[in-house]
Amino acid sequence: MDYGKYKYEQEMKAKAARKNQTKAEVKEMKFRPKIDTGDYETKKKHILRFLDAGAKVKVTIMFRGREMAHPDIGLNILERLAEDLRGQAVIENQPKLEGRNMFMLIAPLKKKETKQDVQEHASEDTGEDMLATDFEGKEEADAKNEDA
Repeated sequence: MDYGKYKYEQEMKAKAARKNQTKAEVKEMKFRPKIDTGDYETKKKHILRFLDAGAKVKVTIMFRGREMAHPDIGLNILERLAEDLRGQAVIENQPKLEGRNMFMLIAPLKKKETKQDVQEHASEDTGEDMLATDFEGKEEADAKNEDA
């Protein structure tokens, strides 16, 4: 193979890779701590629409004045949203308070992911399932050694 042909093939591979490349779009949805159920449901529907389109969603809770004394209210809203979206999305960044805003990043589930993958991903965040799996694996190994 000559060098010109090799260089041409490399350019075609690079062009194909650029063509198939997708850029993850990040949308933002802003909440306030005193949000009512109707407004919450509307914003949740908008988030679902963004996720279905394949975009990541940055959920922001904005605190003003005395609301800063109760960040737990904002955390409860974000946790409720994460629970409501459990089947459709995965939490990339856990809720974090920065200044007067609390952020959480949500990404859509990939088409291949199943509910089992979501549960495993959730348990990785807490680390609970990992310990149980290690312990179960040791019991199985001990049982195999006793049989032999």
